[in-house]
Amino acid sequence: MPHKILLIEDQAEIRRLVRWSLEESTHTLYEAPNGSLGLAMAQTLRPDLVFLDVMLPGELDGIEVCQRIRADAALASALVVVLSADIRPATKARALEAGANIFLTKPFSPAKLLELTELLLRNRPTESVDPEGI
Repeated sequence: MPHKILLIEDQAEIRRLVRWSLEESTHTLYEAPNGSLGLAMAQTLRPDLVFLDVMLPGELDGIEVCQRIRADAALASALVVVLSADIRPATKARALEAGANIFLTKPFSPAKLLELTELLLRNRPTESVDPEGI
């Protein structure tokens, strides 16, 4: 069954990489280049999975978008994977506290991203999980 995936990422090359990683899947990928548009799209689309960058241009960063997704009852079931080049433990902790299911560091393997996507959508974890353990 195809799922809706929303990618909120400002870097065009990362959007291309995610698109390429998921092109063999049956899922539909939507893209937003900033947090405000991404949140609006999430509210309209009600995606099954959201890939979310931490550092986004504009008024909403990824942590704020994650918090707002989690606060919206219509989006509560969406899985959130935070993608970030910021590997500081404090950033990871903030993302998980905001409600992210997974914190995945950039760069990432396209094959691993597809594998992670399929596993998440099939198993739908309700709490944060370590992507290395998947």
